[in-house]
Amino acid sequence: MSEIVFLVNPASAGGSTAKRWPEIAREAASAGLVGDALFSEHPGHLVELAAGAVRAGARRLVLVGGDGSINEVVNGLGKHAGEVELALIPRGTGSDFVHEHGIPHSVSAAVKIAVEGDLRTVDLGRATFHAWDGSKASQYFVNAAGAGISGAIARRVNDGTKALGSRGSYAWAVAVVFARWRNCNVRVRVDEEEREGKMHEVVVAIGRYLAGGMKLCPEAIPDDGLFDVLILGDLSKADLAANLHKTYRGTHLSHPKVELLRGKSVSVEADDQLPVQLDGEQPGTTPVQFELIPSALRLRVPARS
Repeated sequence: MSEIVFLVNPASAGGSTAKRWPEIAREAASAGLVGDALFSEHPGHLVELAAGAVRAGARRLVLVGGDGSINEVVNGLGKHAGEVELALIPRGTGSDFVHEHGIPHSVSAAVKIAVEGDLRTVDLGRATFHAWDGSKASQYFVNAAGAGISGAIARRVNDGTKALGSRGSYAWAVAVVFARWRNCNVRVRVDEEEREGKMHEVVVAIGRYLAGGMKLCPEAIPDDGLFDVLILGDLSKADLAANLHKTYRGTHLSHPKVELLRGKSVSVEADDQLPVQLDGEQPGTTPVQFELIPSALRLRVPARS
């Protein structure tokens, strides 16, 4: 296998990536980016393909897909993430991770970054949770995770058509899920600090953006060795209506029912089993433990001028 390997999700961008792949491959080749191409055939397949590519000697993986595809690749790399470079050609509905790192959706611009961009070493997260089959499971995440309403919203978005686009699909899912959501008593531990009470959500973030462009953790830095942990307390429907727009600007932290903590280890338990989301995927429920893995992923990003 070549040192450069393309990992392609043909189902990304509503299935249009399959049709556009020949064009993307020509664009990459014209910039000198040439290598083997592996295509995912079903959800979760990129986990296997990424792991296999590294075992076969790949040193730069070029992912053609969206946020969900990035999550799969990171889980395929696991503890070996630091052994390869990851470059992105964004093709997806969600774009929180690429937004965080300034990677454009233009194929030609993304290819240029994959060829000559700077290498940035960023943190990863690992979550251990209660899987749907009843077992204890662990998965990695690269951008943000959460326990609470975000898991229910993620499932709503993933089960829908995403016809409204990234921001519209998430906003609609928030409105629908929030109308039925009931807060329960939650216990959170961030390093040595503890909080308990009725909560809406606990966000555990590496990057600033999630949920289709919401700037929920506006002070997060992907390579500072710390999670930004956003605790959303016992919010009412009136609170949501009055403040949802602020989340897109990152001006919601002054709300009295919002608290921001920082730490390397986070645990969340609740009286009810809360859905857990990892990079927009929804693999299980609480109880959940989040662990930060510093400087674990080597990512191609725009070169500093």
